[in-house]
Amino acid sequence: MKVLVINSGSSSLKYQLIDTTNQAVLCKGNFEKIGESDSFYSHNDEVVKFACSNHGVAISRLFEIIPNASEIQAIGHRVVHGGEFFKGSAVATPENLAEVEKVTALAPLHNPANIAGIKECIARFPGVPNVMVFDTAFHSTMPKSAYLYALPLNDYNEHKIRRYGFHGTSHNFVAKKAVAELGRNIKDLKIITVHAGNGCSVAAIDGGVSVETSMGVTPLEGLVMGTRSGDIDPAIVEILCKAHNMSISQCVQYLNKKSGLLGLSNGKCSDMRDMMELSKTDDNAKTAIDCFVHRVTKYIGAYVAVMNGVDIIVFTGGIGSNNHYIRERVMSNFGYIGATIDKEANTKTNAKTGFADISAKDARTRTYVITTNEELEIAIETRQVLKNHS
Repeated sequence: MKVLVINSGSSSLKYQLIDTTNQAVLCKGNFEKIGESDSFYSHNDEVVKFACSNHGVAISRLFEIIPNASEIQAIGHRVVHGGEFFKGSAVATPENLAEVEKVTALAPLHNPANIAGIKECIARFPGVPNVMVFDTAFHSTMPKSAYLYALPLNDYNEHKIRRYGFHGTSHNFVAKKAVAELGRNIKDLKIITVHAGNGCSVAAIDGGVSVETSMGVTPLEGLVMGTRSGDIDPAIVEILCKAHNMSISQCVQYLNKKSGLLGLSNGKCSDMRDMMELSKTDDNAKTAIDCFVHRVTKYIGAYVAVMNGVDIIVFTGGIGSNNHYIRERVMSNFGYIGATIDKEANTKTNAKTGFADISAKDARTRTYVITTNEELEIAIETRQVLKNHS
């Protein structure tokens, strides 16, 4: 099946056309800075300046530049938030789209763009089925003890304030890949997956299902990220609002856009690659890296306790797949559970490797580096949903 995978961000749209019979990528690209004066797109690495006022315009051009667009058999969409209604992927029927729109307030930057992309595809190709694959769905298996916040229950019952988790497609993909490489049954294994990029999250996967994850009702909670603060004392919001004369909405933006590595480096950089270079001469950059490592270490340790052990630890994402220094520093804390690594193998491993076992030969707990492929996972999920739906 030829599946067009679309990932509509707040100001971007990424796409891949994938043949699921052999997992071949037939073409790929992305539209950037949608709604801005200097918008452009790249298609198979060719960059083209393009006036793109909204996601509808982007999708219209997308169907013009994709070769043999009439051969597309299905369209799979990444949708960030599915709330509690969606426990798995779903066909984009009017009823299901209405349910997605109900949780727009939980992902105001992402869900509107996701919905706009889906509606435009339905309008352009009314005979082609569209499937929604949710970031949150993989974590819908968490027990109440993991997803409830210690708030009055009415806040959950009436307003659905709870932990949802994100990066589910990535966590699911690398966990299955790890198990396939090990040649074991996923139901017999305890896995911790670390998705570390500009956005970062950790998941505890016991027997193939997510039982805990670091992101919360929004992607702001958890690890130190590129521009997101991760975990903070909630009372800090009031203190910041008074100190900077901000509204609550402005404070949330402050925590999302001006914090994390960017904040810890006094606004100098948010990219870990730049931070590593800066740390050679800048003590604040060194501290930012220390904070990042500490938070990842803390969450892995907590999830070992949650599952009463771990068999596999997986690193993925831009930082997780490429930064051997961060991996070595994090894993230096887990010798007590037999999760030691081969430093030489770790140094030689990056995203181009695809999969690497960086464990020491005698390690009881295996440590893998796996390049995530969310687009392929969405394509496979789309095919499976349509097979089940037929």
